[in-house]
Amino acid sequence: MASETASEMASVHLNLWKKQFGVVPESVWDRHDLESLVLADNGLVEVSERVRELKRLRMLDLGHNAIVSLPEAIGELEGLTDFLYLHDNRLRELPRSMAKLKRLRYLNVSDNELGVLPDSIFDMTGLVELRTSKCGLAVVPDALGRLTELRELHLRDNALATLPSSIGELQELRHLDLRGNPLTTLPATLGELPKLDKLDLRWTPSLDGAPLPWIAKLEARGALIYR
Repeated sequence: MASETASEMASVHLNLWKKQFGVVPESVWDRHDLESLVLADNGLVEVSERVRELKRLRMLDLGHNAIVSLPEAIGELEGLTDFLYLHDNRLRELPRSMAKLKRLRYLNVSDNELGVLPDSIFDMTGLVELRTSKCGLAVVPDALGRLTELRELHLRDNALATLPSSIGELQELRHLDLRGNPLTTLPATLGELPKLDKLDLRWTPSLDGAPLPWIAKLEARGALIYR
């Protein structure tokens, strides 16, 4: 029985980390049984349209490659629920079709040259954790308020001077990382977030001296504020 279980596990999880393929072998796209696929650190510059064939995927790791664009076909992976890791690539935009990934809970697009966060992200309303550090972001749009299931938001090392007041609509938010941004002010709606228990404002010297009376309110109910 143990050997059958191991065989079954092997049939749905494929880890090809750091194989330095350059191009994903066609045989990978033939694995229609896959639920988890790791293709991190392989020198990839593109992803085949055949990714749409992996309908059972729940987790996909494409991090630490040199991917410059993703196919619209990635939006057809509507079974993606657990994890989509795109960290450390050369992406300047994301496919509009990603808006279809309504059930995805974790998205990491950090260390890409996005410049702006596309609307498609804010249609992914099942997100619980969003990581967008080191993406060259100067603003976060009001559409952020649509991610009402979000518990963690990581915006470290961008070019943000403030955040939209719509962040106050993220009633499930627990952890907000704003380290290393040139912040000059923050919306008072942050002080109304009922579950926020960690706010990281370290390495934001431009925020020093800015009046933020709502911080005392957060601290009074036990939230940790790092400055």
